[in-house]
Amino acid sequence: MLRSIVATLCLALLPLVQDKKPVDPASFPKSTVALADGLSFADNLTIRAPKNFLRDYPSRVEGGLVHAVVEIPAGACEKWEVKQDGLMHWDMKDGKPRHVKYLGYPCNYGMVPRTVLGKELGGDGDPLDMLVLGPALPRGTVLPVQVIGLIHLIDAGDKDDKLIAVQKDSPLAKATTLAQLDELYPGITSILETWFENYKGKDALQCQGFGDKDEAAALLSAAMESFTRAEAAANKGAKQ
Repeated sequence: MLRSIVATLCLALLPLVQDKKPVDPASFPKSTVALADGLSFADNLTIRAPKNFLRDYPSRVEGGLVHAVVEIPAGACEKWEVKQDGLMHWDMKDGKPRHVKYLGYPCNYGMVPRTVLGKELGGDGDPLDMLVLGPALPRGTVLPVQVIGLIHLIDAGDKDDKLIAVQKDSPLAKATTLAQLDELYPGITSILETWFENYKGKDALQCQGFGDKDEAAALLSAAMESFTRAEAAANKGAKQ
């Protein structure tokens, strides 16, 4: 009887053990999406960069601009992310590199350095996301952008708000607020809402409207403070 129980438990745990097998990056094809100048592949799932994307760039830039790191160029479907190690990795799902099974991203998707949308903010603990409107940019591009608002999203119960910005040299730069964006370029906010509410499947993610520049600035400040607290806690833990 005991032997039978042990055998049953082993069979039940086998999938869990198999899921923890290390992933061999060489077993997957390398991305063909263009990289920013100075970047290369450390392996097929990781980008090598001269600086740490999360820690080596300031959040804010002179002139009221904000740094954005492009993880996913407009039109692309590969889901790359800057992780807590500050490196950019191809996100994995079910042991395979993740692809969005929908239309490509309607904007350049990225993050803000030195930020975390922490649990205390109702977030998921990842860097604060940034949507950069305008022409597609190579993956790994770091550029100053003008934040004009934010989109309120709920993903699996977590707050997943994202800043909305325009490239300063883009024709869209004429819009300095979301109200101006809607007036000068009708339909863009509707496209963003429709895309994010559907790219993961019906009802997987909910949009709860948009916020203005002041609300975006407040969220950015809170995410910067959350990052500072998280780094201090990590450094304290490392010294103990």
